[in-house]
Amino acid sequence: MTFQKVVHADYTSNVYVFFLFSALSFILMLRGDFGIGLDGKGIPVSEAEKEESTLSITVVGASGDLAKKKIFPALFALFYEDWLPENFTVFGYARTKMNDEELRNMISGTLTCRVNQRFSTLPDLSFPIPHDLNADTREHLQGKLPHTAKPSYLKNFELLIEAAGKVSNRLFYLSIPPNIFVDVVRSVGLRASSLNGWTRVIVEKPFGRDSESSGELTRCLKQYLTEDQIFRIDHYLGKELVENLSVLRFSNLVFEPLWSRDYIRSVQLIFSEDFGTEGRGGYFDNYGIIRDIMQNHLLQILALFAMETPVSLDAEDVRNEKSLRSMKPLKLGDVIVGQYKGHSKSGRSYPAYTDDPTVPKGSLTPTFAAAALFINNARWDGVPFLMKAGKALHTRRAEVRVQFRHVPGNLYKRNFGTDLDMATNELVLRVQPDEAIYLRINNKVPGLGMRLDRSNLNLLYSARYPREIPDAYERLLLDAMAGERRLFIRSDELDAAWALFTPMLKELEEKKIAPELYPHGSRGPVGAHYLAAKYNVRWGDLGGDDS
Repeated sequence: MTFQKVVHADYTSNVYVFFLFSALSFILMLRGDFGIGLDGKGIPVSEAEKEESTLSITVVGASGDLAKKKIFPALFALFYEDWLPENFTVFGYARTKMNDEELRNMISGTLTCRVNQRFSTLPDLSFPIPHDLNADTREHLQGKLPHTAKPSYLKNFELLIEAAGKVSNRLFYLSIPPNIFVDVVRSVGLRASSLNGWTRVIVEKPFGRDSESSGELTRCLKQYLTEDQIFRIDHYLGKELVENLSVLRFSNLVFEPLWSRDYIRSVQLIFSEDFGTEGRGGYFDNYGIIRDIMQNHLLQILALFAMETPVSLDAEDVRNEKSLRSMKPLKLGDVIVGQYKGHSKSGRSYPAYTDDPTVPKGSLTPTFAAAALFINNARWDGVPFLMKAGKALHTRRAEVRVQFRHVPGNLYKRNFGTDLDMATNELVLRVQPDEAIYLRINNKVPGLGMRLDRSNLNLLYSARYPREIPDAYERLLLDAMAGERRLFIRSDELDAAWALFTPMLKELEEKKIAPELYPHGSRGPVGAHYLAAKYNVRWGDLGGDDS
């Protein structure tokens, strides 16, 4: 792996364009010939396309945390598992000041992925630049990250990428602040698009702060790209259990007939982290937990869960059946907000959200939120979809919990006493950590008496599938390369999502509603329990027998 450092003469700080790895050196020295084509692995292309086309992957913001922790490890894992095409090149573009050795150490330290399960050490990543990147080409490896919107941004990527081959397919990953999305896309669209292949751009959230800003961002992006070229990524849609949600429902007869208001009492989507902002409060305070987690991650999972049966698994058929447009706009009365406060436990002190030096004093930004949403259609009328997301809680988890209705005229009602919730069947999809699917059922405890017990039929992925589960970014990067859009967000989905949350968010901020404080490391504010009780349900993750 070789890196190029470039200093642009008219720019005040060092700018780096990094040649990271390519099939011409990296592949041959580490793994040998791929032999990828129509055999089921890699991106399916014909033999002629393999020989005549190349894939260029450009990471804009190559020195950032997302690139370091997720994007480069995902690309390396795809390469290592033979999922990338035969001719590919990865470039990085960044403004951070660092030398070649510092960048190499930064990236190679995160490329462990699944290699360390086969080797005791990571293979040598210091390879020479391929011969086709000659001195003339290297002279043009320069660019600048502008403070103003200049169409010349990325103009030199055109020369850099063209050196890779005759037919150039180009994938740009924008791992950058949203305020410069349009600047980069303008330059990609005007100066760096492929003339004889495809050009696609992956855009990370946040996609605006409300309906207005999101719509303006979409309008600006579409001045330079078509909707089919824009891949709005939500990495939760690439997680294994989320991907398995539709398989579980549509390929198992035991579940599909139950997937409606007739049998389901409530659906709960729960996200919790056991740590606070930890120095990221400056970014987080501008968005809050509702925009950061609920409006995108949890809402997209809800849409997949509640969608009608699609005609096929084609991307447009799946996205057409999502239920966002059938949902009622969220009301402030159906929302509870909280913020974690300082707490001492076992001799250790935990800071409050406002103790973070990057957070403004007196901030009212919620670090916790619970909400009840409803879908106006025949399948889901009256079923509460409860969302809960928070930071600095007692545990780390992300899961979907489906609570079924009570059995009518249950013959064993007296064995459960007055707490019928103890007899409620529940299907749980644990997205993270320790991926699992389990179904809670009632059964008899062995013995001469009639004592009932609530037990789990458990599919624990680590036990059933010992092979390491690929990271969500691996699946989504591979889909973007293949042009598969099913797990990416379409512009009308984005509009519908913001339409649900924007009125409530504006009311919340205009009224300056103070969040309910909860101790760092607790289960969250008490108000969340009252919200669930309002709809005659209880949070499933609070049971003493929770797995």
